[in-house]
Amino acid sequence: MPKENIDKNKKKDIEAVLNIYSSFNNTIVHATDMSGRTIAKITGGMITKHDRLKANPTIAMFIAKRVAENLKELGIKSLYVRIRAKTRNPTPGPGTHSIIKSLSREGFKILNILDTTRIPRGGPKKKGGRRGRRV
Repeated sequence: MPKENIDKNKKKDIEAVLNIYSSFNNTIVHATDMSGRTIAKITGGMITKHDRLKANPTIAMFIAKRVAENLKELGIKSLYVRIRAKTRNPTPGPGTHSIIKSLSREGFKILNILDTTRIPRGGPKKKGGRRGRRV
């Protein structure tokens, strides 16, 4: 009988997936539940109207704050984070690190961080001809 009391007191954390697309021009955060339904989608353009600031770590902190408000309303406490940069880019944009840092400060438990940047394997022929592009 005591086991049942322990199970009732221990609440299971609701989990969500946080998809962060961070290029050098913009930052997009898309929060979904585990089945893939959208909870919140916030971009740099929703926070600031200056084009040059969209991929800024400061703007990314405000994005994280707005996402955190939406997630806390639904009682979500744990996150799986998927980071994606522009295709072929070796590193994600400048806002990624500050989003993750801000969310962990807000009290979210980050379970996993995964890099899902697309890398072409072969693909179509590059332009430039047989001797390459001459500058």
